[in-house]
Amino acid sequence: MTQKRLSRAQFIERLLSIMDRKHHWAWPIIMGPGISKAQLKLHYQQEFLVYVRDFPVLLARVHGQNPPPDVRRMLAENIYEEDTGGLSFGRSHPELFNEMMQGLGFSRDLFRTARLLPAGARYRRWLEKVTASRDWVVGAAALAVFVEGSIKDRQEIQKPSKPKSEAEIEAYIDAHPLIRHHKIARQSMDLIRAHQKVEAGHRQDAYAMVVGYAETRRQQNAVLTCVSRGLTLWMAYRDAVAKACKLVKP
Repeated sequence: MTQKRLSRAQFIERLLSIMDRKHHWAWPIIMGPGISKAQLKLHYQQEFLVYVRDFPVLLARVHGQNPPPDVRRMLAENIYEEDTGGLSFGRSHPELFNEMMQGLGFSRDLFRTARLLPAGARYRRWLEKVTASRDWVVGAAALAVFVEGSIKDRQEIQKPSKPKSEAEIEAYIDAHPLIRHHKIARQSMDLIRAHQKVEAGHRQDAYAMVVGYAETRRQQNAVLTCVSRGLTLWMAYRDAVAKACKLVKP
């Protein structure tokens, strides 16, 4: 028997119920005052190699599957910002990431010569595979919904955040763990400023492109399977980083 297509509200709820679980126990420790520079370096090396360095390329692979014009526009704007910083600081997000790492005292070579942990490599291979899917909506779900999303998605969808003023962005920077716990120079934090500057409405765009164009129950199931699989691999990846950092679960 053919399954009945989920309503928009049902589909969003199923997606959000998955994203509600995108939280790892080690995150508060990694962002906390007790983390060492060596542990922080390992964490950021893995993040850089898993997705930060090549995120614009992964987005472009989905764009290259020729989605509808309104989706291409959303993806193109995201690629433009990620790869050029054209909507914020005029530098790509991978470049801004490197500047933030230099502010922590980590050279570029530490990231060029790093190697992925096996669980990180599995997660990265999944990202490459899913963004090459012949159905662009599945790749969009992997990147725009899962990778760029978080446990905060439900709150953001229910009550979208408004664009932040410059003062609000700087207050956010003041409260950032890298400022509070590691005394990183404020001028090294443009990656975080860029995220805060362009994030308003971003989650709504992500869900709109996926929910609006998963037109059959088969596509909806493919999207839900994709996001669920992403969560499983991401959790295993974060477990591996925690283990490599010798973190102890509370």
